[in-house]
Amino acid sequence: MAGTDEPTGGESEDLNFVMRARREKLDALAARGVPAFAYAFDRSHLAAPAAELLGEAEEGPEVHLAGRVTSWRGHGKSAFAHLTDPSGRIQLYFRQDVLGDAFEIAKLIDLGDIVGVHGPLFRTRTGEVTVRVTAFEMLAKSLRPLPFGKEEMVDGRPVRHSTFSDGEQRSRQRYADLAVHPEVRVMFTARSAMTRAVRTFLDERGFLEVETPVLQPLYGGAAAKPFTTHHNALDMPLYLRIADELYLKRLVVGGLERVYEIGHDFRNEGTDRTHNPEFTMLEFYQAYADYTVMMDQVEALIGAAAEAVRKALAAIDRPEHAAAFDAHIAGGGFPRVEWVPSLSRAMGVADVLALTDAELRTAAERRGVHGVATLSRPKLLDELFQSHVESAIERPTFVVDYPLALSPLAKPKRGNPALTERFELFAKGKELANAFSELNDPVDQRRRFEDQARLKAGGDEEATGVDEDYLRAMEYGMPPMGGVGIGMDRLFMYLTGIQHIRDAILFPTMRPE
Repeated sequence: MAGTDEPTGGESEDLNFVMRARREKLDALAARGVPAFAYAFDRSHLAAPAAELLGEAEEGPEVHLAGRVTSWRGHGKSAFAHLTDPSGRIQLYFRQDVLGDAFEIAKLIDLGDIVGVHGPLFRTRTGEVTVRVTAFEMLAKSLRPLPFGKEEMVDGRPVRHSTFSDGEQRSRQRYADLAVHPEVRVMFTARSAMTRAVRTFLDERGFLEVETPVLQPLYGGAAAKPFTTHHNALDMPLYLRIADELYLKRLVVGGLERVYEIGHDFRNEGTDRTHNPEFTMLEFYQAYADYTVMMDQVEALIGAAAEAVRKALAAIDRPEHAAAFDAHIAGGGFPRVEWVPSLSRAMGVADVLALTDAELRTAAERRGVHGVATLSRPKLLDELFQSHVESAIERPTFVVDYPLALSPLAKPKRGNPALTERFELFAKGKELANAFSELNDPVDQRRRFEDQARLKAGGDEEATGVDEDYLRAMEYGMPPMGGVGIGMDRLFMYLTGIQHIRDAILFPTMRPE
């Protein structure tokens, strides 16, 4: 029977049998002169708005709908099906006495086929809004069965028990994941809503969205190992950017006093539950602001993003995802803790910065840090902070005033030049945002670049070099400014409760099959 030939066990023999059967139906359509792959269809409504047209009536107007067939129940000279589109699904009713010879063509419909239907709305005896199909068109024949699961009605709502549950395969075949899991479509719609809310927040505050180079002759703005490529025509190495920072601050020098970019950055590092080599970053810079101003901006921006996600997720009745954010900020915003005292307390020492390199290495070894013998002092401090403090932060918390060695682009802290005016926002043990009172002294910046270059020459793959063009821009006069970077993938994970970054990215980086 049409529509019941989905694979049950996933074995290749069963799949090959099903695919051969679908090819035979494709040939049968061709023999009848029926196109299996259309050019277009004049759709009058989406499924959900069409259903609303019926109201409380028993009969309604004619509609023209298009979407994917997600269920089929044949009953001799009639058949019921469901058509699914971005708005939801609606029932279809095919009758031989209405369709005539075309009913034989309807029997060639499979689950997953994309069809267009014409017909009036009516309500069945069970109360379900349905289209009485008077004509239909095959828009795209599905030659490979989608992994639909079994469906049952629970409290009047369809509940599908998925047979496509392997996370790695769902990420590899996101098109199939989206096709068979409506809740996944809603989740990525929520991600788009979050991004739109961030743009609106910044636009309304006078920030200008810009685009900066992805291919760069020098990488910088963060500590990370880059992807390297070669430009043949110019015969020069280029790097995929690891951050947008240095180009955005060049624009502030040029008089664009509030700028932002939402774009992809790339870091040649491993993958895990919170890292993907290609990821989406928001960076924004505001002239004449310092890091305290930017903390207030970040709190408000994330609040706007959370509200957008909450509204979008209401469609799948999963309020627990966005509600976690509200519970954390209720009663006065994000707490703020200082970097050095927090790590010193966690390690049981008076001042972690007073420890020798050997003492830091010993402490890192005890915490299970790998390769401590080759790590620079800044990297040792960073690893110790991650293991002792960062991993234990659950609610959104600003960690402020980082050591100078960890922040080559931040201004020294007023009153304590061993520290910098920098904050990072952490939640659930992971970084969500990083921000500085940006360094605008070119003499100091050159000294810090040279320190980074020495670390790089000593084998630190994440250290950067000296960017002479950026220094030249600073020498023209760079206004004081605050700058922020927010990982959009991680922010979405936090606001939705997603546990793995691959579920927050439509097409994550994965090893070839």
